[in-house]
Parts: sequence; structure tokens; C-alpha cells
Amino acid sequence: MTAFTVALVLVVAAAGLLRWRRPAWYWLAFGVTLAALRVLVRYRSVMDVCGLTVPPARWRLSLARATNRPIPEPRPPRIRRLRPTRTGLVLRLKLRPGQDVFDITAASDRLRHSFSMFGVTSREVRSGVVEVRMTGYDVLKRVQMPAETETRPMRVPVALREDGSAHYRDYRAIPHALTLGATESGKSVYQRNLVAGLAPLDVALVGIDCKQGVELFPLARRFSALADSPDTAAELLDALVARMADVYRLIRTQQRITVDVPDAEIAADIWDLPDELRPTPVVVLVDEVAELALYATKEEEKRRDRIITALVRLAQLGRAAGIYLEICGQRFGSELGKGITMLRAQLTGRTAHRLNDETSANMAFGDIAPDAVLAAIQIPAELRGLAIAGDASGGWHRIRAPHTSLRQAVNLCNRYADRTPDLPELAPFRPTTSTATELVPSAKASPATA
Repeated sequence: MTAFTVALVLVVAAAGLLRWRRPAWYWLAFGVTLAALRVLVRYRSVMDVCGLTVPPARWRLSLARATNRPIPEPRPPRIRRLRPTRTGLVLRLKLRPGQDVFDITAASDRLRHSFSMFGVTSREVRSGVVEVRMTGYDVLKRVQMPAETETRPMRVPVALREDGSAHYRDYRAIPHALTLGATESGKSVYQRNLVAGLAPLDVALVGIDCKQGVELFPLARRFSALADSPDTAAELLDALVARMADVYRLIRTQQRITVDVPDAEIAADIWDLPDELRPTPVVVLVDEVAELALYATKEEEKRRDRIITALVRLAQLGRAAGIYLEICGQRFGSELGKGITMLRAQLTGRTAHRLNDETSANMAFGDIAPDAVLAAIQIPAELRGLAIAGDASGGWHRIRAPHTSLRQAVNLCNRYADRTPDLPELAPFRPTTSTATELVPSAKASPATA
């Protein structure tokens, strides 16, 4: 056996081992080159069989007949750029006249099989230009967030999308969101990633955890207010509604509506105010919304109506005042009582982990992306953390949050405890914590999401 044969066998064995144990390393070492060659060689024939070509122009047919030349072949979209990434390939295509982005989207599954890729998604960059993102392996099996993420005010990366890009929670674009998930579906890990992303920012965190605080109270050093019972939650929400009214009065006095002030300087929300006058934005996390909506007595029914009314008011009016809602729950349906569907209508962002019933999936996506309902109820139980994320635009993605243990989240909140703002109207609900700020080394986390 020659040295070349031995080396070839070792390379093939190493490639097979990497593909099995470290797919990301295999992709960077071997897969990206093979995939790029495969796409370039097969491109024209694949586009033809997938119905993504257009007939040649009439003038070209006439010219071919006049000069007795072969009839021109149908033309596929032109490749403007082929860019490799750490998870796959990105193709930027220039569409031919008569083609549409929906043609590419409808053929995504056929393109995936034809190019031997794991997944294919597409989006329109601008008129006539489509970006096709192809992943070479299952990026959601072992979640590794991108090394570089885009940073903006009130925008944090919380999960990884199936196309290898980061999934952001952008409060300026989507003020309020609903997150659903059955027990052991990964909803708590998603919530920890959200708190971990918000902890370094100049934002006040307010929590409502009616499970006696077992989920949010360990993170108390970074929270400006916490409630662990429906009674306390009702008072806390009333205080937030009062704060919202005060912020609106501040905006009204600072609008500067005069003929001497350009329109761009007229304030309509807190982000139009000067930095020295801008109130601290508030993110309200409700850990289990069903506990706030259930009641057994007349007194509890009055408290329930008071809570739901306050949540609806904050969802309808809180954006301009810098108050954002994160509503979480295992179950979300119309049987929770009046006002629930009104609250849902104001929650633009929707995230659903594994659900036990179709009704909750319909409440999450039925009004914005009906095809995402089936995807939400088909998430297997062993893939904890896998979720479907969508918004009012109708688009949706599969995402998975990286595993973050409770100890890691606590250490991060303790590290940024000095950024916790003191809000006078929420002072009665400020959690009492010990003065110790010791960070306990966390155990090595499993790469798979729990």
C-alpha cells in the first residue's frame, strides 16, 4: 500500500469522524468546498428541472433563426454572489423577467435535495434580487451562536435560526411577545437567555412569577420589581399603569410643538426625548399567564379582571412609554376568560415550543401564520428548546436557544446588578436580596439545549 493510499484513507476516515462527531468542523474543513463545487456544476440543470428557468427572449430566438444557430437554452436566475459561511452557503440571485421570490420559496425543498444540503430558505433582498441561504448540517442539534451579532438598543440575540443566523428579540420593532411551551419544552431556558441578553443593557426588568418565584427570584439582583402571587401582581401592574401615565405626561410636556422646531424633533415616545430626560425602558416578564387568569371565587374573579385589564392597557399603550411585555405560559386559550384574545391581538411576536394541544398552537399562529401551527405541534419531545418563532408579517422560523443553566443566568445577573435602576413607583416591589455577590463557578453545560 503506497503512502498516497494511506494518506487518502486517513483523510477519508478523519472526514467521516468529523461529520459524525463535529459537523461544524467537517463543514469548514471539507463540506463547504464540496458543496460550492456541487452547486456551481449542477446549477443550470437543477434550476431547469425545478422549473426556475425562463424561455429565451424573442429577439434571441429570431437572431438564432436568422443566423442558423442553435436555439438558445432557457435561462436560470443569474448568480450574483456565492458566499460560504460557517454553517452553509449564501446565494444571491438576480431573477429573470417574469420570475418571483415565491417561485424560489416554493422550490426550496427540491433545491435542498438537488444540491444535497440540509436546509434551504430564501428571502427577498430588494426587487428582483433573492438571497438563498443553504445550511450544510443540522445547526439546531448543537447550538452555537454566531461569534459576532448586531448590537442595537433594546435588541438582543436569544436563539439560533435553522438557517444559521441569530434570532433577535427586538423590542423597538416588536414591542410585545407571547411565548408558549409545555412542561420540559425549553421555555424556561429561552426565558433565561432573554434575561441574560437584557442584563447588560440600561433597562429595568420587572417579573411576575406566580410559582412562588422559583423561576425568576434567583435572578432577583437584576430585577427592579418582582411579584410571586396574583395579589402582588395586580398591585404591581397597577403601578406600571400609573408609571405609563406619568411617562406620557412627560412626553406631552417635552413635545416642543412650535413653528421653530423641525418635525423630526417633535417627541411622540421616549426614544424621541433627550438622553437626560428619557425614562428607563421597562421589560415585564410574566412567567405563567394562566395563573393570573384563573379564579375560583368572586373575589378572585374581580382580581383576575383587574389583572387582565391592566395587561391589555399596557399592551395597547405601553410601547410609546417604553414598557414592553413578555407573556409566557404553558397554555393559552380562550377558556382563560374574557380579555385573553384582546391581549393576544396586541402581542406581535409569537414563539411556541412543543405544545400538547392544537388549540394553543392556533392561539399562537392561527391568526398570523396558519402553516406554522402544524410545525409547532410536531416538535418532538426529545428536542427540548426547539421552537417556532413568528410575527404579524406571517413569516416564521425554527429556532433553538443555547443551553443556559440557572446558575449561569444567576451569575450574569449578579455581575450586572449595579445596572438595576431604582424606579420610585416600583420601590415597594423591589426584591430583597443578600449583599453577597459571589459568583459560583457553573458546571460545564451540555451543548444540547435543555
